[in-house]
Amino acid sequence: MLFTEVILLILAFAGKDDSLDGKDLSVEIRNGNRQAFRRFYDKHYPGLYRFLVSRGMSYDEAADLVQNAFVMIWEQRSDIDEKKSLRAFLFRIAYSRMLNYISYQSKFTGEITSDTPSGDSTEPDSEKALHYSDLLGRVRKIIAAMPEKRATVFELCFMKQFTYKETAEALGVSHKTVENHMALAFRNLRSELVKIYGDELPGNE
Repeated sequence: MLFTEVILLILAFAGKDDSLDGKDLSVEIRNGNRQAFRRFYDKHYPGLYRFLVSRGMSYDEAADLVQNAFVMIWEQRSDIDEKKSLRAFLFRIAYSRMLNYISYQSKFTGEITSDTPSGDSTEPDSEKALHYSDLLGRVRKIIAAMPEKRATVFELCFMKQFTYKETAEALGVSHKTVENHMALAFRNLRSELVKIYGDELPGNE
């Protein structure tokens, strides 16, 4: 089906990541194991950094927010609950600090930082034989045009392969809210892609 191909495409570009952090790793970090913390850092730094950049943060701002989030994890390691996702907690810290940073900056600029990623501005060519890279660019623009919370939920659940439970924990919302946002996000994607490509969408032969 048309949308199944789109899903497979996005997953191929998003890369793979484990959906859950190991409880043993959380326990080791709580006990002050620096090597365990380093493994956690190396595993999740790239994904968190890309997530913040995709939400409109500059490279330097994203790097600072990520570093601060990891520092907070280490400083509060005695409070780690191995029954809960440490990855979700990390993203929640960074996401909350990002919103605080945007709110603070808006007091001086009068503007809210755009959610649109700075990188994907080139329009796909008009050739009839569409390429997957063009489709991915369209998908990213559709996501960027969604309401902020919906786009964030979609990126965490779909692009970062968070579980709904992890996403709810990371954003401080209910499981049902995540489900609703995902349903609306898929509806947006389906509607916009069909509107743009129709029968010419790759995978819809």
